[in-house]
Amino acid sequence: MPEISRFFGIVIAMYYKDHFPPHFHAKYGGNRCAFSIEELKMIEGELPRRATSLVLEWAFQHRDELMANWERARRN
Repeated sequence: MPEISRFFGIVIAMYYKDHFPPHFHAKYGGNRCAFSIEELKMIEGELPRRATSLVLEWAFQHRDELMANWERARRN
């Protein structure tokens, strides 16, 4: 799973040829979850509230890059 970003102990990544809808994965400590890129909402798993807020803030700032990464990951 290619790592896209890492901040405050949170790892953001995407799997190659992952299932729809377009999404990315976040890991923090022992917690894992997935967030939709289009709606910027958690679609599976769970994170602590503060980590979720940080991920959403980061994703809002990088949404276009996330979609471009999603398209690349689906092709390769």
